[in-house]
Amino acid sequence: MSLQANDFELFDVPAQFAQDRAQLDTRWKALQREAHPDRFAAEGAAAQRMAMQWSVRINEAYQRLKDPLKRAAYLCELRGAPVQAENNTAMPASFLMQQMAWRESLDDTESLEGLEALADEVSAQQRRVQLELARLLDEAQDPAQAVGQVRALMFIERFTQEVNAKLDQLT
Repeated sequence: MSLQANDFELFDVPAQFAQDRAQLDTRWKALQREAHPDRFAAEGAAAQRMAMQWSVRINEAYQRLKDPLKRAAYLCELRGAPVQAENNTAMPASFLMQQMAWRESLDDTESLEGLEALADEVSAQQRRVQLELARLLDEAQDPAQAVGQVRALMFIERFTQEVNAKLDQLT
């Protein structure tokens, strides 16, 4: 295995959006055991440095593969459609309207019940976007269309953090 192998090759899993988290966790632990620098203590500093590089590479891949947003963005990039969220903020009008409505709800809602309802609504939309990403990346093989869904998921995840922060203030 090469340090330049993509994350899916490194973890020996299919290059697709749908992943089995338990399988990823098991593979991560196995790879970490194989590459742990302590296993190379008797082989000198160079072997330990290489093991440390492997350990870092394994951790980086694991962080990307276990997170749906990072995994989707990575797949888009691997398939020639980088997300470029900082340069491309175009979103469908319907999603922009949804964002505005959620923002207003977050600003106007002071009750725990209202915030929990908003959190549930946003969570349901997050699941729908993830299902659409699975369809676009795994079935339709359309990374260009998936890029828009990745950007939507980025917003949803940031907004979820804001909702959770306000919920924390109320509890």
